[in-house]
Amino acid sequence: MKSNAIILALLAAGLWTLLPSCSNPNQQENNQTGTSMQQPAESGAAAQTVSLKEDEMKGEETATADAKATMINNLTDAFKGETTASAKYAAYSKKAQEEGYTQIALMFKATSASENIHANNHRFVLEDMGATIPAVKQDFTVKTTAENLKDAIAGEGYEIATMYPDFIKNAQAANGKMALISLNYAYKTEQRHKPLYEKALSALESKQVNTLASVYYVCQTCGNTYDSTAPKRCNISMTSSEKFTKIDKL
Repeated sequence: MKSNAIILALLAAGLWTLLPSCSNPNQQENNQTGTSMQQPAESGAAAQTVSLKEDEMKGEETATADAKATMINNLTDAFKGETTASAKYAAYSKKAQEEGYTQIALMFKATSASENIHANNHRFVLEDMGATIPAVKQDFTVKTTAENLKDAIAGEGYEIATMYPDFIKNAQAANGKMALISLNYAYKTEQRHKPLYEKALSALESKQVNTLASVYYVCQTCGNTYDSTAPKRCNISMTSSEKFTKIDKL
């Protein structure tokens, strides 16, 4: 009898352990159904994340392309402007010589050479990017030397205050390293040209043109222009003064 009781107790314990696994089949079914329903939701969220990343990449590519296009347009405008300025200042030099202002004629000859360097620098960057180099139609009027100086002052003032700062900002957005070098060379040189023109106009109006410099030096790398004397190295491009162009004859 005692052995039978032990056997019955063991059977009861075994049945008890089986009860949780089969006691609530509906709950198991619900759990399985919930798991199967959750998987598509997680899959959809992952797909949405991938789509958002792709949209972000496309947006970045579009922004980069737009920035590069703007930079090329800016450089093209700068190339046109510097090409025109070089020709204009050469004509202003000739007019000053005709009016007997040799020192002013020399100054305009020097700045004409400087603007040509800027134009060539811009051209190189454009060619390096595969851009088309436009033909430049010269459009300017030569007036009296006094009027020509005022025109030069106004032109340099616009480039210093507006044009080149905007172009440089756009080139930074496009990460255009070579463009930034060329644009900064021109920008910093124009800051040197404007005071030269203002000094010449003041001398002309006070009838003291003969006090102006009779020799100029132009850096062949950046176009920086020095009157009377030149440093050992250009303070913009660090080019040795041995490579400067000396202008003391018309």
